[in-house]
Amino acid sequence: MTLRSVPIVDRVTDAFFALDTDFRFTYLNERAETLLKRSREELIGRVMWDEFPQTVETQFPDGFHRAMDEQVPVSFEIYHAHLETWFEARAYPSEDGLSVYMRDVTEKKAQETTLAQHAAVVEAIYDAVVTLDRNREIVSLNDAAETALGVDRTALAGEHVEALIERAGIADADAVEIGRAITDVDVGSAAERTLEASFTDADGTDRIGEFRFVPIEDDVATVAGVIRDVTDRHEYERVVTSLHEITRWLLESDDPEEICAIAVHAGGDLLELPISGVWLLDDERGYLEPVAGTAGAYDEFGGLPRFNPGEGLVWDVFESGEIERFDDLQTVDGIYNQATPIRSEIIAPIGTHGILMTGSLEPHQFDETDVELVSMLVENTRAALDRADREQVLRDRTAELERQTERLEAVAEVLSNDLKAQLSDVANALEGDGDAAVDEWEFPLEEDSVDETLDRAERLVDDVREFARNASTVGPRSRLDLADAIDDARERSRLDGDCIVVETDATLRADTDRFVHLLETAFDDAAARADGTVTIQVGLVGLDDREGARGFFLLDDAAEIPPAAHERVLDPTADPDDLTTDGLGLALVRAIAEAHGWRLSVDNGDHGGTRLEIRDVTTLERSG
Repeated sequence: MTLRSVPIVDRVTDAFFALDTDFRFTYLNERAETLLKRSREELIGRVMWDEFPQTVETQFPDGFHRAMDEQVPVSFEIYHAHLETWFEARAYPSEDGLSVYMRDVTEKKAQETTLAQHAAVVEAIYDAVVTLDRNREIVSLNDAAETALGVDRTALAGEHVEALIERAGIADADAVEIGRAITDVDVGSAAERTLEASFTDADGTDRIGEFRFVPIEDDVATVAGVIRDVTDRHEYERVVTSLHEITRWLLESDDPEEICAIAVHAGGDLLELPISGVWLLDDERGYLEPVAGTAGAYDEFGGLPRFNPGEGLVWDVFESGEIERFDDLQTVDGIYNQATPIRSEIIAPIGTHGILMTGSLEPHQFDETDVELVSMLVENTRAALDRADREQVLRDRTAELERQTERLEAVAEVLSNDLKAQLSDVANALEGDGDAAVDEWEFPLEEDSVDETLDRAERLVDDVREFARNASTVGPRSRLDLADAIDDARERSRLDGDCIVVETDATLRADTDRFVHLLETAFDDAAARADGTVTIQVGLVGLDDREGARGFFLLDDAAEIPPAAHERVLDPTADPDDLTTDGLGLALVRAIAEAHGWRLSVDNGDHGGTRLEIRDVTTLERSG
């Protein structure tokens, strides 16, 4: 280095120092003295590695030795921990040694780091991002933009934004709004602008995008556009709105099966859940009965199963009361059918009414959004079923009040006619003929004694009391044996001996006291029509007929009730001459049967006698 060059180097803003071939300092400018915090006098003639041993563990030795040995310029960046500063070091070799320049690049490194972080974020985010310069020309696009729109970023770089708008198939009116938004942001009249527009993605599918434009500070770009696909959000909002509309339909119905059908088809059509069904709890029998299913469910399975207590995931979820999503049934224990083709499903309780289940033949087909939408659907269905229950209760109460009124009127008529007539006969008998001698008095009734007449009156009072009870509210039902109930009723009745033949024993659920009273009254009616002994045959009906209602019959060999009187004997207000027994007879049998939800019919046997059939006894099962 010549002395003539020294003043010039001193005026260089970068730190500069010179080393000989032994790496001894031969010169430092003022900026280098400041950087190294050592004066020229202290360092000239001394070896760099001896004076600054901490540099041995840095890039300096490798870089400087390479420059010296290979006689090539080298440059590298190095961080000075003590000064918390990044430097760019450049070493130029000569025959005499090295000329080293050190430039502070801390700010540049910070900018590069920030830009790298921003670029990483931009590339990592799901949203498409495009940056524009003041001429509305495209500076950059991220990977998401390339993927979403099916474009090549390098091919579009430098093109006007209109090329991208045209490629995305954006309508002219929306393109104008996008242009205005970019201008507003670029000139500073708006901090940001957001609008929605339809566009076509790389697959040619129509989508809805949220376009947000914001200003950026960059050497080239001035506006960034962030495009977020909000199609799913719009679809979600549409579905939610439709679910609210469906709720109106649900609440307009008071038929539980119709409500379930609406719910299931809403799930199939609106939520795109083609394999779905609804099961309702049968309170009487205690199982979940299928009441509605999509066409896809019936096509796949040919029918929906009934779930008894403890059977499968359905019953577990119903008892828990919490909606469950199963992503892959092949990894789940306790499923109802191990061979099911269903791979993923959602099971949602409808309150205490039952469950809605939807499935897919593929695993992992449902997400949290599906769970949320199904939850809305079942909650609306629950509200509709609750309302239907309340409406049914009101209808039942109204009907019961009407029946109660009719019963009270019938009771009043019975009490004012039949009972009054019987008591009048007793009174007349006791009065006798005032002119006759006491020992010559004869009871005016040919066959009945006073005790028997009073007995009849007492039975009538009992029947009236039973008939006047609220027929729709039987007591607690319990499982009972039909043969045992028949034995109890026979002992209470006026039948003599073992005159009842039970073909097949069975069990059913009923209010025990009232059921026995029903049988007792039917037996008394048969005994009253018999001329001497009577035999009553008891058998089951409908158990082997899927279409028929289950029940049992009582067939006697007493005098038959004429067909013309079949309906009249069931009417408590009928003329007493039409009745075949004391009290209300078969009218009381019908009242107790209807209280259980059963129906009674009167017919004649094939070989005479009278046949009573009680149907709709859904809990009736053969014993053994």
